[in-house]
Amino acid sequence: MQKKSIAVIFGGKSSEHEVSRVSASYVIQNIPADKYNIYTIGITKQGRWLLYSGPVDAIADGSWEHDAGNKRAFIAPAPTVGGMVVLDGSTSSIVPLDVIFPVLHGKNGEDGTIQGLFELSGIPYVGCGVLASAGCMDKAVTNILLEHFGIDQAAFTWFYASDYQKNPRKYLDQVENELKGYPVFVKPANAGSSVGISKAHDRDELQKAIELAAKEDSKLVIEENIVGYEVECAVMGNDEPVASVPGQIAPASEFYDYDAKYNNAQSQLFIPAKISTELQETVKATALKAYRAIGCTGLSRVDFFVTEDGRVLLNEINTLPGFTSISMYPKLKAADGLEGSDLIETLIQYAFERAGK
Repeated sequence: MQKKSIAVIFGGKSSEHEVSRVSASYVIQNIPADKYNIYTIGITKQGRWLLYSGPVDAIADGSWEHDAGNKRAFIAPAPTVGGMVVLDGSTSSIVPLDVIFPVLHGKNGEDGTIQGLFELSGIPYVGCGVLASAGCMDKAVTNILLEHFGIDQAAFTWFYASDYQKNPRKYLDQVENELKGYPVFVKPANAGSSVGISKAHDRDELQKAIELAAKEDSKLVIEENIVGYEVECAVMGNDEPVASVPGQIAPASEFYDYDAKYNNAQSQLFIPAKISTELQETVKATALKAYRAIGCTGLSRVDFFVTEDGRVLLNEINTLPGFTSISMYPKLKAADGLEGSDLIETLIQYAFERAGK
């Protein structure tokens, strides 16, 4: 059987650049080498695209950028090319590609931007399409869509940072009046891995939290504080997606922030989640409803809060979840009996299925 060619893209101009490198290492190491010719394209924080052919171990620590063999490369937007253009000095060549695996988290990689490039190129790719990626990345849009489909979530309000700067008091009052008191969570609308998110216990902390979130995005979302278990569900598939057994997080910090997700081994994961079987089924059903309603394909991790009185509130949908050693998505799929190369191969096959190939 002739091998197919796959490009794995990692890094990116994102606050989650470092996490992407670690996730990419897992993905690359688990692509069946007997089925695929593997090409790795790294995007630096400055936005340079480089074809990297060195050892996988150098990707996670960032040293790949200094490899002498790196060549400039990019995915051609024209479907007549059907692959990657590699620049080497004054010469160029085309490498045909059968599929792309974008292991990119956050802005410029998980928000529909690069998915638009893939759509133009006509090359199948792993994960959600343009609209679902963009909609799930923007927390305000996600919340509005969930509200429309009758999916329970935390009370929220949102506004633009530029409007807040013109009249801070108006928007501070808006938060206090609509969310009925503190504490509240302040989030940049477009950022992942809890970057720029903070918990405010009073008006002074709210002002500081807004200033922090505004550094990450021009649109801000403020949500009521929900006291409950943090539960996550891994969803996979296209027209007939399946939901994993839910898992539960006991964060090492006050909430599951960037450090707790990727750096602090004290955060505990429980699979299955320590909730009743009935609530587990509600989580799975709600995850599938949201996945289909927003139009997700390939994979997503759907995050919830489950309260003591049995409410299941959807927190967010992550269209390209982490694949690090402590990431929940691969752990949840492993609990369902799908891990390593079998997991990655299944995701690649969903990309071909979505493209009709």
